[in-house]
Amino acid sequence: MAYEQFPREEVPVSEPPRKPLVVAHSAEEWRQLFGAAGVATAATIGNFDGVHTGHRKILEDVAQRAHQSHWMPAVLTFDPHPAKILRPDAAPLQIETLAQRLEGFSRFGMESALVLPFTLDLAQVSARNFVESFLVRTMGAKAVLVGESFRFGHRQEGDVALLEKLGDRFGFEVDVIAPVGDGNSIVSSSAIRQAVREGRMEDAWHMLGRPFALAGEIHPGTGKGRELVVPTLNLTTAQELLPKNGVYATESTVGGKGFQSVTNIGVRPTFDGQTLAIESNLFGFSDMVTAGPMEVRFKSRLRDEQKFPSLDALREQVLKDIEAAKKFPPIA
Repeated sequence: MAYEQFPREEVPVSEPPRKPLVVAHSAEEWRQLFGAAGVATAATIGNFDGVHTGHRKILEDVAQRAHQSHWMPAVLTFDPHPAKILRPDAAPLQIETLAQRLEGFSRFGMESALVLPFTLDLAQVSARNFVESFLVRTMGAKAVLVGESFRFGHRQEGDVALLEKLGDRFGFEVDVIAPVGDGNSIVSSSAIRQAVREGRMEDAWHMLGRPFALAGEIHPGTGKGRELVVPTLNLTTAQELLPKNGVYATESTVGGKGFQSVTNIGVRPTFDGQTLAIESNLFGFSDMVTAGPMEVRFKSRLRDEQKFPSLDALREQVLKDIEAAKKFPPIA
């Protein structure tokens, strides 16, 4: 299978100002936003979990195709992931929340998103009816860009070949985008999940095109860290996928400002903890904060979480972790 390669380190490029992403959560809401006659679009379809480098290629091609023809770049996605409804016991842990995915769509040039609530009724819609109802009558698609393995409709009966036939029938073009790889394997959401679960944050970063991040809210901790070891901020997150328990070199954003940091994910065995906690020590941060948004971006795993024989031994190791984390450069 052919695939495109991408560099290990991306070169920053200047980007034109992007329009705010307009989001509809039903076909009816889309028509309310864009009119009964609809707006011509170049569109893509998928779950796009993680909005990784492979997704980026499709989204940027959609944006380019739309701008060339003076159409609107659009994405059709689902919430929750179809597997949550169809195979809940085997459903993958999601890399990002819907809000994070939407931000990713905007970042790579989408101007509109149709987020369909995935239900058992939607799962029964045939491939042809899905295309006619949503791509044609709702989104006014003039071009549809998808990956080679794209499947759609009831029991995934539709494939690229069927999509092309339907395009001929309903008057839209189909562009098939080759998968993106690193020279050895294809980038996929599954590969990213495995890397994160195993603590291979550099690999996840490479496939995502940016560091894996956990976003959520600060919540008050027990105070033991500040009193006995080093002050930390505790994060709660709605994200399903968490890195392997351990200590990480990270960068944390609080109040719109980024701080280099070291983060522990685990149960704090030295304190005989039982509940999973995400605690970050932010370098140069001294504010007393007990609430508000926070994001932690992961650079590299430093070590396993472990139980220490004394608080002094824990404190000594934490100070070593801080020095190790400081050796990593800030995230560009």
